[in-house]
Amino acid sequence: MDMSTTLALVGNPNSGKTTLFNALTGSNQHIGNWPGVTIERKSGKLKQDHQIEIQDLPGIYSLSPYSSEEIITRNYLLNDQADRLLDVVDATNLERNLYLTLQLMETGIPLVMGLNMMDRLQKEGNRKINLKKLEYILGVPVVSISALKKQHMPQLINQLEATKIPEYSYPEYDGRLESAISMISDQIREVVPAKQLRWYAIKLFERDEEISGTLTLTPEQEREIEATINTTEKIYDDVSDSIVVNARYDFIARVMNMCVIDADDFRMSWSDRVDRIVTNRFLALPIFVFVMWVVYYLSIQTVGTIGSNWMNDVLFGKWVPDFATNVLTMWHIQPWLKSLVVNGIINGIGSVLGFLPQIMMLFLCLGILEDCGYMARISFVMDRVFHRFNLSGKSFIPMLIATGCGVPGIMATRTIESEKDRRMTIMLTTFMPCSAKLTIIALVSGTFFPQNTWVAPSAYFMGILAVVFSGIFLKKTKLFSGAPAPFVMELPAYHLPRFTNMVQSVWLRARSFVIKAGTIIFLSCVGIWFLSSFNWRLQMVGQNQSMLKTLGSLIAPLFAPLGFGDWHATVAVIAGLVAKENCVGVLHITFGAGSNQAAFATALRTVYTPMAGYAFLVFNLLCAPCFASIGTMYKEFGDTGWTLRAVGYQTLVAYMASVVIYQGSQVFAANFSPVGLIIAAIALGLMIYGVFLKREQAEPELTLS
Repeated sequence: MDMSTTLALVGNPNSGKTTLFNALTGSNQHIGNWPGVTIERKSGKLKQDHQIEIQDLPGIYSLSPYSSEEIITRNYLLNDQADRLLDVVDATNLERNLYLTLQLMETGIPLVMGLNMMDRLQKEGNRKINLKKLEYILGVPVVSISALKKQHMPQLINQLEATKIPEYSYPEYDGRLESAISMISDQIREVVPAKQLRWYAIKLFERDEEISGTLTLTPEQEREIEATINTTEKIYDDVSDSIVVNARYDFIARVMNMCVIDADDFRMSWSDRVDRIVTNRFLALPIFVFVMWVVYYLSIQTVGTIGSNWMNDVLFGKWVPDFATNVLTMWHIQPWLKSLVVNGIINGIGSVLGFLPQIMMLFLCLGILEDCGYMARISFVMDRVFHRFNLSGKSFIPMLIATGCGVPGIMATRTIESEKDRRMTIMLTTFMPCSAKLTIIALVSGTFFPQNTWVAPSAYFMGILAVVFSGIFLKKTKLFSGAPAPFVMELPAYHLPRFTNMVQSVWLRARSFVIKAGTIIFLSCVGIWFLSSFNWRLQMVGQNQSMLKTLGSLIAPLFAPLGFGDWHATVAVIAGLVAKENCVGVLHITFGAGSNQAAFATALRTVYTPMAGYAFLVFNLLCAPCFASIGTMYKEFGDTGWTLRAVGYQTLVAYMASVVIYQGSQVFAANFSPVGLIIAAIALGLMIYGVFLKREQAEPELTLS
């Protein structure tokens, strides 16, 4: 095989394409169960033959350029960058997958079909596929495989390493359509590559403006092509693109009749039976709420807390600070440097790393839900909810991804076709609690509400509510008005999570958290310690005479109506803009509780009421995200104005929600202040007005009679 051989991996979302890519290349990639995980193509070398370069293209349903994934794939194939194709087909959904197969065959690129998930098809037992007949009628090599269990991989690799893939004839459709395609081909034969002649002819027949714009045709050729299309439309009494779609499905029906034997069309799989419950119109949301309660109960209240308590009370509470203190004392280190190491670095970073077990437990739970297929159902369920409020269900996928980190969540909005919906999703995605915000959730729930199991999961649902109500309001404005983009997704069958996927997912995310603590959080802790230990004359002083208190006290009155209007919480909020984990580390340093976790919790409860703590949680949950996410926003928006608009809107929503929650609790406790109550009333009024605001109507078009 030539050194330059490039193999493009193409297939529908959830066909097992990424799993197969990992098996062929040995690369380590995250595997998701909903469409949109593979936004950009990835490459790797075939393990058995490094001369074969494999390009993993985004999962798509067709080559019609309605989404960014389809545009990436179509441009790659048309630019003649692939020497051959590996079409990954889900054997359990053969009809739907074959629609893309026919379009790939029309490109003229040599093709091998990998019929994936055959193990699952055999296990279900209600359908059999005759591979010999399928190979004969399509005219392409077909290899049955299981990418997950790595079955029949040697046979597939042998086919990929073959010096030459047999030539295949294009799928032939209805004779009337074939006549039209032939006539159009005659008109463009001199201006398109020979092997792509049929593909271009079909796209011109479909009146694809993007493709026709790339061809240089004479007026006479354009008239002949248009006349051919018009005549064919009159014969069929249908529009041209529908004619092609129907012709492809007629061809697929013939393939299915020849190659597939259905033992029992009416027997439901166990996955379908489960879906009748978990996607039920009335039960889906309560089940989702219960599942997320279990996730946060295990992560924050029980299993994860056991590990965090040990790290906070023993590892970073005694062992590390005592060891560091003894060593520094033995070395006769200066008091200021000892304070920096013990009170600044160890205390600050230790307070963040202490939550690592809870974060790892959360990642494990979410990874199990994702890998078994449940998270795809949540996207389906939330699509129904979102559409009630004129939102796109596709927006929920970036929000699911953002529960790990806001940066990839924002980047995942590229899969949304509508520019208005995409911008709105970028603006709202970071409302969801990421791993960094989990440290604040764990701190507040563990300190102020240790016996309440609903405080931690309420943060997750608070993010969803902020998205829903913001969507209701924003969709009524001129910037975002319009119908939401349609959301088409495939629900993968349930299966047991793979242990290797779980370990890989938890390890990668935990490593990212630790690296962040060792870099950004480290530098932040050093800076906060310096500002809290020295005055403006650079003299080492106590907390109450420090530069940090002076700076924090200037801004603190803004947060007084939220219940945490003191300099400790204020500087924690500001430091959270660098990284949300800083909120916890800064509070540890500024309260000077050292490594004693019990003393730190007591100090917090002495200064703040439980509802003030919850308002602090809500504000940091919804306000402007960290600098990394803001930078990603700017990159995706491509505009400073849109970035500032998004950051300002998030901060305003966070302030209004927090002041309403805190002042509302003060009203029930009969302990409110007039100023705070007035601000809360204004905020609540604005929120109600935004929800019930009359929708902006598009300006009517003027016509001349």
